[in-house]
Amino acid sequence: MLNRAQLARQIDHTVLKPEAGEQDIRTVTSQAVQYGFAAVCVNSRWIKLVRNLLDAAGEKAGHGLAVSACSVVGFPFGAQNSSVKAFETQHAVQDGADEIDMVIWMPALLSGNGAEVREDVRAVVQSAKAVCEKTVVKVILETALLNESQIAMGCQAAGEGGADFVKTSTGFHPAGGAHIQAVRWLKQYSRGLRVKASGGIRDLATAQAMLAAGADRLGCSASVAIINELPPRE
Repeated sequence: MLNRAQLARQIDHTVLKPEAGEQDIRTVTSQAVQYGFAAVCVNSRWIKLVRNLLDAAGEKAGHGLAVSACSVVGFPFGAQNSSVKAFETQHAVQDGADEIDMVIWMPALLSGNGAEVREDVRAVVQSAKAVCEKTVVKVILETALLNESQIAMGCQAAGEGGADFVKTSTGFHPAGGAHIQAVRWLKQYSRGLRVKASGGIRDLATAQAMLAAGADRLGCSASVAIINELPPRE
């Protein structure tokens, strides 16, 4: 079993609700620093604040922090033109995002047009890496809508588009969030890409099950509660 610090390094501490205000962003960023989460994941409008807070915390600690700033792009429907997603990505990375979680144009994948998904991903990846080559890009497939062959196609498109991760869900679609079988399929078909599970991960047992199924990273808003299920000295 992972200890608290190890589990924290696999969690993106997330606040994406539309009504989230500045104090919410300050709270999750402070918690990410306190617990050592992998990233703070927010809407792109908040990235500059997160970046400033993380940099200030690092200066106070006297060393750089391992916590990344992560921005969603094209969230939550992926319905924007690829050029609009690329523009949002550019500004998010310029504002300090280390990681981008983009939503694909789902009708393309549902109709079997993997090439269109690939180009959607490529537009975001190229925009991100033009600002900072080290930017990590995660591709949200909304797997609760997909069958195995569609997940396989999405993984292939993400890889060909230059992404670093494939990700299950936005957590906002009524079809649902992360499911164990979807995570297994992502791991099976990702061909070296890492896997992020998100959507509905609210307790330690679910978090552990997603990791056991092949997830490398978890997206959670209940991160603190999950970590606190483990003993402090575990």
